[in-house]
Amino acid sequence: MGNDIKNINEALDNATGKFHLKTFLTAGMGFFTDAYDLFIIGTVIAILPMVGWSLTTTDKALIGSTSLIAAVVGALTFGRLLDYLGRKAVYGLELVLLVIGAIGSALLSFKNPAVLIGWRFLLGVGIGGDYATSSVIMAEYSNIKTRGKYVGSILSMQSIGLVVSSLIALAFLLNATVIPLAYAWKILLIVGAVPPMFVIYYRRKMPEPPRYTVARGDAKKAAENLKNYTGLDVNVSGDHEKVNAPWYTLFKDRKFLITLIGTAGAWFLMDWAFYGNSIMSNDIFKFVITQTGLAGLIRSTEYSALIFTVAALPGYWLATFTLDKIGRKPIQVIGFVMLAVTYGILALFPVLDTVSHVDEFLVIYGISYFFMMFGPNVTTFVYPPEVFPVTTRGLGSGISAAGGKTGAFIGTFVDVFIIASGLSLLMTILAIFAIAATIITVLCLPEPKGRAIEEVSRESQYITTKQ
Repeated sequence: MGNDIKNINEALDNATGKFHLKTFLTAGMGFFTDAYDLFIIGTVIAILPMVGWSLTTTDKALIGSTSLIAAVVGALTFGRLLDYLGRKAVYGLELVLLVIGAIGSALLSFKNPAVLIGWRFLLGVGIGGDYATSSVIMAEYSNIKTRGKYVGSILSMQSIGLVVSSLIALAFLLNATVIPLAYAWKILLIVGAVPPMFVIYYRRKMPEPPRYTVARGDAKKAAENLKNYTGLDVNVSGDHEKVNAPWYTLFKDRKFLITLIGTAGAWFLMDWAFYGNSIMSNDIFKFVITQTGLAGLIRSTEYSALIFTVAALPGYWLATFTLDKIGRKPIQVIGFVMLAVTYGILALFPVLDTVSHVDEFLVIYGISYFFMMFGPNVTTFVYPPEVFPVTTRGLGSGISAAGGKTGAFIGTFVDVFIIASGLSLLMTILAIFAIAATIITVLCLPEPKGRAIEEVSRESQYITTKQ
């Protein structure tokens, strides 16, 4: 590895400071919003028919899932641009799209499902862009010792978005006589535009990460950015070396291709379960509640809030604070194995999916959410920016996130129809997916814990003299 590249990267690998917290807050607020926007739509879908919207089953499926397939577009587009144009050139633009999509969804849908779907698509492109960019930027500013914690903490802001979305939805449903549902659904959607407005400016002002700048051959600018943002002072010689790993390296290099199959494949299977179950939670909980209409929606929202708060939120943060101790791979394997067990129990004992066994159902279903978070939901996000070279890191992360959101789209769209045949069928499918994901993790993914990302991604093999 060239001396300038080595010196810049090693400075960051050992650095501690307030800049880590600043980067986390700037990136993490986006993920709070991503989660809120993606999961509040489940409640909105249930409200719309109550306020005069005429929705078919396909309309409901598309309204719930369109933002997810759009996230595939956003992840691939922003991931590629992140490598081609640079991190600074694009970071923050994804939130602009998200804000416009959220406001349009709330105020300019005109009781037309197709128009609402269009706004949700724009919002989804922004969300996909956030998945491709934020993890990369946090990883490139992190040190070896706490990289897992900081990258994981960005995704774990999703837990707060989950809880807040369910609690706000519940508050509006319980006060439907004070704020009519005809207005409540619009407020629920427009709230998702508020947090990102406060961080767009800070994202646009962030300097280019020094790891990327020095890899592109500009060691002096990298050292300048390093000092201005982190306070670290590193001498560089201008040795004219850069990292030359073009985008197709991900497919040409067999080891990277196997890793990419691991990151994207595991994320695909995980997101099918997570988003399908979460966005369509009202359809799942109808098996264990007796109420219908608004009362049924209130009860299912209460169950969602309970599971998100008691099971999901602790799982997120336990994973975040143990990634650098236990490791990414063990946590991901443990999570998938426990998902196979919990989904398998619900599949093999359909009596649990009934009103008379609601307590048992909530316990087992809650355990599945805990191990989803203390497991693959966090690790599939942390893995990609650690295992690909700096000049393909954006695309590698984008493809991995796109794999996840493809699974999320299919799960959200298809689960509506699968559930019509009974909950046992869905749980059987998800248990099989969890077993497959365990195998993929074991065979395809390395362990990045305690290693520099340049070491994990074999970056030194691609250093050349700048022409």
